[in-house]
Amino acid sequence: MSHGIKVEEGERLGKTIIFAKSHEHAVFIAERFDANYPHLKGHFARVIDFKTEYAQSLIDDFSNPAKSPHIAISVDMLDTGIDVPEVVNLVFFKIVRSKTKFWQMIGRGTRLCPNLFGPGRHKEHFLVFDFCQNFEFFNQNPKLTEGAVGASLSEKLFIARVELIGEIDEKPQDGEAAEGLVELRHSVAERLFEEVSAMSIDNFIVRPKRRFVEKFQSKEAWHKLGAEDRHELAHEVAGLPSALVDDDLAAKQFDYLVLLSQLALLRADPAFVTYQARIMGIASALEELSNVPMVAAHMALILEVQTDEYWQDINLPILEIMRRRLRNLVKLIEPGERKIVFTDFEDEIGSSVDVVLPNIGSGTDKARFLMKVRHFLEQHKDHISIQKLRRNEQLTPQDIAELERMFVDEGVGGSEDLERIRQDGGLGLFIRSLVGLDREAAKHAVASFLDGKTLSANQIEFVNLIVDYLTDRGVMDPRRLYESPFTDLDDQGVSGVFPAADVKVLIQLLNDVRGRTAA
Repeated sequence: MSHGIKVEEGERLGKTIIFAKSHEHAVFIAERFDANYPHLKGHFARVIDFKTEYAQSLIDDFSNPAKSPHIAISVDMLDTGIDVPEVVNLVFFKIVRSKTKFWQMIGRGTRLCPNLFGPGRHKEHFLVFDFCQNFEFFNQNPKLTEGAVGASLSEKLFIARVELIGEIDEKPQDGEAAEGLVELRHSVAERLFEEVSAMSIDNFIVRPKRRFVEKFQSKEAWHKLGAEDRHELAHEVAGLPSALVDDDLAAKQFDYLVLLSQLALLRADPAFVTYQARIMGIASALEELSNVPMVAAHMALILEVQTDEYWQDINLPILEIMRRRLRNLVKLIEPGERKIVFTDFEDEIGSSVDVVLPNIGSGTDKARFLMKVRHFLEQHKDHISIQKLRRNEQLTPQDIAELERMFVDEGVGGSEDLERIRQDGGLGLFIRSLVGLDREAAKHAVASFLDGKTLSANQIEFVNLIVDYLTDRGVMDPRRLYESPFTDLDDQGVSGVFPAADVKVLIQLLNDVRGRTAA
């Protein structure tokens, strides 16, 4: 809960599987979780094993990104077979001595998941928490990380509110404008007090910070916050688990944007203009939803926020009123793709200096060349020839000629690069190795081999490994069937899993997939 990968701007732990040793062990883990997170008790972390009633219903809920449970405590049931792309944390809380099973368990986290962290922010990695030295046993050396995660949105909101109180306290407390600031300070302090009051001292994350939490669970502590108090709140209390939960992510993002604009206004920070533009953009998006009754009820304010007159004599209380009235509407805006931000800075070029670089050979920088090719493929991913390669359809000479023309015309590579690629199998094969096969196309490619066969569990897993490989790499050298991970199922590779006749069919199948990349 403190080091795992989070989703929804760090607000919620991503889908997590805990591999427990036994049913009793799993129940104990669930009980400890519920004791530390009583506000999440009974739904956030659930035991899923063969003794659980309605286990399939729980698995279906776990497979739904928006539904609880978000932590599945499994005994064997979720070790293999389940496919939940949203899983980003795996906890090995039992000893595993089968290498095949170990990698099958790791495979629960390897599924790709687009837009998991927001539009355009895909799942690119997952975390494994190994408490039983399984990696050491199997002599594996994965990329290790301390598991540190960025501040959650709730933590950033907490700190921003503390900073806002500090800025208001430092302003002169007289005049009509000061009355609005005092009222704003009181409401912000009240919100923070409620959040700290909902922090359970029994929680193992909160317990080490008990002195600070108990101090600010007293209302008197909020009457005047000195610099030291604000430092304690920001560095010791912010981010601790609280039973005060607000699940409206869009509303909280809007709260944070308005808080930043209020702080910028108090500090005379030029960044206020940026926040103003973003708020106006949100109002503009809300205006397009005028047919929604709850939006129409606030249409006068929505239109006003988009005018220059509204921002002319803006102050913190006015921003606060706008925040309260619009925050519950923001979730109605459909999330779009992240916009590319263009900067327009004037570069200053200094005087040139000749530098001799010794031992630098000529030729193509392979890494840079591949980067250019991948960029080219991303730009033309919908081109019919590239789609044919993805769908395992036969290329024609016209397809190859068109790809080679585009390759040269767009400066991706020259005639020497093309010649080298032709000698290595051709441009179709080269591109397929980078874009991979569509998963459905990979499954279709092996479908004829599966027809009419009753396969064992090992044979099914072997075929799934082939599908995974083709999806990732696009083509497969039949010699790979006698290497890891295929030899993890049997030390003889494909020959130990399938009879000789089937091995010949599989090799021919892989050669056919490769052959379709050539004209």
